[in-house]
Formats: sequence, structure tokens, C-alpha cells
Amino acid sequence: MRLIFVILIIVFLGLQYKLWLGEDGVRQWRQLEKKIISKTEENEKQLVRNQAIEADILELKQGDQALEEQARSELGMIKEGETYYQFSDSPHP
Repeated sequence: MRLIFVILIIVFLGLQYKLWLGEDGVRQWRQLEKKIISKTEENEKQLVRNQAIEADILELKQGDQALEEQARSELGMIKEGETYYQFSDSPHP
């Protein structure tokens, strides 16, 4: 009877070790849970960014005004017949 009890205790301790400190134990589970939370937050940020980019794309596809605005601001383009003035802050000697 004592032999069976000792064997059961050894098996129990072995299983507890594997549960808490083993490869697929609680420690790894917690690490994976932290990674999931981190990736979920990153995905949410990327989703917001993607939605903003998608809105810009739709605006560019649907409206000439948005395309014109982007050409003016990013490429420095002007319409035919417009005069371009550039002001400088530095005083003339």
C-alpha cells in the first residue's frame, strides 16, 4: 500500500513540474497570452492606419479636387494661367 502511495506522489510531483515548469506549461501560456495582447494592439493600430489610407484612396479616385490638392501640396504644381508667388522671410541686403 505504501509503495502505491509513494508512486502516486512521485507521479503527481512529476505532473506538477511539467504543468508549471515544462515546455507547454503555465509559463509559456502566460508568455503567449502577452504576445497575443501585444499583437492585437498592433493590429488595431494598423487597422486605423489602413482605414485612413483607404479613405484617402477613395477620395483620390472619386474627386478631382482632392487630386488637385495633393498635386499642389506634394508636387508643387500650379494650374495653367496661375501665377506662383514665393515669399521669403530673409531681409534683402
